[in-house]
Amino acid sequence: MRELVCIVCPRGCHLKIDDSLNVTGNACPRGEAYARAETTHPTRVVTSTVRLVGGQIPRLPVKTGAPVPKELIGSVMAELSRVTVTAPVKVGDVVISDVLGTGADVVATREIPETVKI
Repeated sequence: MRELVCIVCPRGCHLKIDDSLNVTGNACPRGEAYARAETTHPTRVVTSTVRLVGGQIPRLPVKTGAPVPKELIGSVMAELSRVTVTAPVKVGDVVISDVLGTGADVVATREIPETVKI
């Protein structure tokens, strides 16, 4: 029996899931789906930063547009360490398309204008 705290909604239900994937403790169907997914194939949205040139700050905050398999987080971070973006950047600009074949794009989460040179 595995115990989890559901993070799908603010209720924070205390879930129990057995080896047959029977879930108890959920107040809604989303908790049941979360427990099964977390037990069989956990995924996470990855948030980080990448190098930025020509902008007002040296790093651009980014995230995956969809959750990626938990076991690939280290590899996604390694890919991000090799990326350099040039300003200007808008929120939602794709930094890496389909990172590691996961179907998730890495996107910018902040608008960074180009530094004005005088």
